[in-house]
Amino acid sequence: MKIASSEFVKSAFSREHWVNGGLPEVAFLGRSNVGKSSLINSLLHRKGLARTSNTPGRTQSINFFLINSVFHFVDLPGYGYARVSKVMKQDWGKMAEEYLSQRDELTLSIQLVDARHEPTPLDRQLNEWLVFNDKRHFVVATKSDKLSNNELAKRIRDMKAEFGKSEIVAYSATTGRGRDDLLDKIRSAVEKS
Repeated sequence: MKIASSEFVKSAFSREHWVNGGLPEVAFLGRSNVGKSSLINSLLHRKGLARTSNTPGRTQSINFFLINSVFHFVDLPGYGYARVSKVMKQDWGKMAEEYLSQRDELTLSIQLVDARHEPTPLDRQLNEWLVFNDKRHFVVATKSDKLSNNELAKRIRDMKAEFGKSEIVAYSATTGRGRDDLLDKIRSAVEKS
């Protein structure tokens, strides 16, 4: 799939601010600091479209991006960052769960997990929810360039054992590893919607 255009549309802090129009949506989910914004920017070949930060937990809204004028990327708040208040964590969780469970336009969920680390309990919980609710999804192992090929192969095997019902794709926002595969999966999901 060729990305001809991409633009930030809006940030939504509640359901009434979600975009309208009925276009298919591809959601990006993962814990804080897993590389969601970097992955989105690398997929789109746009630096800084999705704002990155060295401070985990910075994305506190659902951010919508219009892609090729025919579908949206949706960047959901990261989960699991310890330095935010319990109330803020609960609000993020409610916002994400409401979006995932009630959004008719949601075509594909892409769960990001850091390839360098074991999946967290929250990673497992999200994956179980996606599988249980029969949501079209797959798992992206981010930051794959930080591992040797042997280490990455082992981590992918471990992830396949952990997330048995989910396809795993290795990705690097730095080198572009996995970009074409990921774009093909997104195109296929959008065309089927």
